[in-house]
Amino acid sequence: MLSKALLRLGASAARHPWRVIAAWLIAATLAVLAAVAFGGRTADSMTAPGLDSRRAAELIERAGTGQEGMTAQVVVTPLDDAATFSDDDGARTALTRLQTEVRRLPHVLGTSDPAGALGAGGDTAVRGGLVSADGRIAVVRVQYPDQSRLSAEDLDALVGLGDRLRAELPLRIEMGGNLFYAFSDPDGGASELIGLLAAAAILFLAFGSLVAAALPIGMAVFGLTIGVATMTVLAGVTEVPTFAPVLGSMVGLGVGIDYALFVLARHREYLARGLDPHEAAGRAVATAGRPVVFAGGVVVVSILGLAVANVPFMTVGGLAVSIVVLTMVLASVTLLPAFLGAAGPLLARAGRIGRIGRALQTGKPGRLVRRRDTAAGSAPAAGWRRWIGHVSRHPVLYAIGAAGLLLTATLPVLGLRVGLPDDGSLPPSRTERRAYDLVAEGFGPGTNGPLVIAADPAGDPGVLDRLVGAVAADPGIASVAPTHIDRATGIATLVVFPTTSPQDKATAGTIARLRTDVLPTAIGHGPARAHVGGAAASLSDVGQRTSQRLPVFVAAVLAMSFLLLMLVFRSILVPLKAVLLNLLSIGAAYGIMVAVFQWGWGGALIGLEATVPIVSFIPMFLFAILFGLSMDYEVFLLSRVREEYLRTGDNGTAIVEGVSRTARIITSAALIMVAVFLSFAVADDPSTKMFGLGLATAIFIDATVVRMVLVPATMTLLGRANWWLPKWLDRILPRGPVGTDGTGYAPSARPPSGRRVPGRRPSRTCRPGSYE
Repeated sequence: MLSKALLRLGASAARHPWRVIAAWLIAATLAVLAAVAFGGRTADSMTAPGLDSRRAAELIERAGTGQEGMTAQVVVTPLDDAATFSDDDGARTALTRLQTEVRRLPHVLGTSDPAGALGAGGDTAVRGGLVSADGRIAVVRVQYPDQSRLSAEDLDALVGLGDRLRAELPLRIEMGGNLFYAFSDPDGGASELIGLLAAAAILFLAFGSLVAAALPIGMAVFGLTIGVATMTVLAGVTEVPTFAPVLGSMVGLGVGIDYALFVLARHREYLARGLDPHEAAGRAVATAGRPVVFAGGVVVVSILGLAVANVPFMTVGGLAVSIVVLTMVLASVTLLPAFLGAAGPLLARAGRIGRIGRALQTGKPGRLVRRRDTAAGSAPAAGWRRWIGHVSRHPVLYAIGAAGLLLTATLPVLGLRVGLPDDGSLPPSRTERRAYDLVAEGFGPGTNGPLVIAADPAGDPGVLDRLVGAVAADPGIASVAPTHIDRATGIATLVVFPTTSPQDKATAGTIARLRTDVLPTAIGHGPARAHVGGAAASLSDVGQRTSQRLPVFVAAVLAMSFLLLMLVFRSILVPLKAVLLNLLSIGAAYGIMVAVFQWGWGGALIGLEATVPIVSFIPMFLFAILFGLSMDYEVFLLSRVREEYLRTGDNGTAIVEGVSRTARIITSAALIMVAVFLSFAVADDPSTKMFGLGLATAIFIDATVVRMVLVPATMTLLGRANWWLPKWLDRILPRGPVGTDGTGYAPSARPPSGRRVPGRRPSRTCRPGSYE
């Protein structure tokens, strides 16, 4: 039985704390050393098999033109406002030197030649998108080989060259391109520190003890170190996306501190009952550790389910984040009880933190409670008891009002548009943003997101002329660069510049129109074929695939969660209610994300520079993570309600007692998660902002509107039907792993009415009248 195994594990770790702590220290050291020796850098490859953009890339690879590789662009303009590259010999000489220096960098296959184009004639330079019409802005496009042959050192070399030349040349030099996107270090270091400090403050106020506040933080730091180091080792074996370390840190800190909080609260309760620290730690791991294992397992399974999207970078990213979550679960049931055993009876002391801490602990400002009850959390806060009782007396009003509020917040989802924010959404402090703005100013917004059309004429000599003419005539295309034809294979590549920016909805429409109308019409019914590729097309394709697979993924996660909760609570309506309410809270979080990022409502509060589409893979990632995280609160709360129902046999009393007894822990845990996630919402990268705001919003809604209003209201309305399970289903279902006591012992009392509670059977191992 899981509870007995956890009981033994927790008690053993508490009795031999220094052995366990030393083992974790060794594991962390080995993980860091392995990351240094064998680890790799994160990189992004936003593509997937079977997509049209992928077929275009395969044609380009066959041609060997090098255009299938990574690119960067160096955008320059004279420091002298009166100078132009067309008229100023000094500016043109500086441009020539810059081109030469860039071309000498390692792994650079070649660069464009704006200086040479100027010498051949200004019109040619403008048509090639190399020098702006006013002669003020020039673009040096840098071609690199395939990403597999590059590393972050190539980006460092380019950036270092730019830093040196800025001091030597009379030019303003800015840089961008997908080389930056693939190898830039993800932001998150400062966010992690802010999140840890906020979590420490909340833990201190919740427990009134520096020791109690320090233990979850210490456990989370251990787990995060090992998890991120393991992720780095994984990056040395396969391509791990750049968002994975940031998302792993965000989720790891949140769940790690939350899991520790649940176990710590139970430990202090058992200490207050008079148990010695070792036994209290074992009991705490057995009671709170089981929901932790269950909830962590749901998070991991949900995230690994991202593989159904058939997008490799999402699958690997999910695997990397799952490693961090698994590490936190393991730390919660081994390292934390070791900390608890080492801390000993110090945790039984509430400490003195003044009126604020006592208000959080008791639910009444300034109310002093007995130290024993404060440390244990055994007496429900009077304020929470009054609130839950009030909701239970007016269940219809609160159920309709809360559900209506969440449905209203969900409405913006109808306008959800997926894509990928481009460099124009970065803050002006970033060189990528400044390069983006210069290119848009000199050549138009579409120049920042060129499309690459790869065509195999298959022996039809006239197909390329028809293709170029048809593409150039499309209203969504601003210009077409000269066609490059590989003599060996006959494969042609056309670089075309849309009239709109990469993140603009019209650009996706242009890509779709080229594929469904323009290219088929130009090619005809012969053997020739053409495909649309490039970064903008790849991102659009990935967005469409994830949107198509999202309903299947959501249905699978919902079904899995329903079955697991049915096994846990031996009920039909409790898991059905949980699934629907979780879906409602996640929908509201999606709606708020659309309002902030697409409509711009309150975007300035998190430093959002411009409205952007929702990153294509984020809705699926968020659903996987949030549905798993919501199981933390669901299992923790309903386990206590179920325990009270088995003790009293009264549904109303069970709801009030169970919810009020868990309210302080749930709200403290939610505050910690919200603080951690919001600390990432102020990062520079829009994707990180979306993850942070989406997770923080959903957790806040789940812990307040759902857990403290909708759950007691709906459970009151359902009454005894909450625990209904058909007898035939009860017989065939295996016994759930989460009971009401968690120690493996049966409850001490049967329902007062003498009836058998649904889902329970008389125990053969306990005294008469008890249930297991």
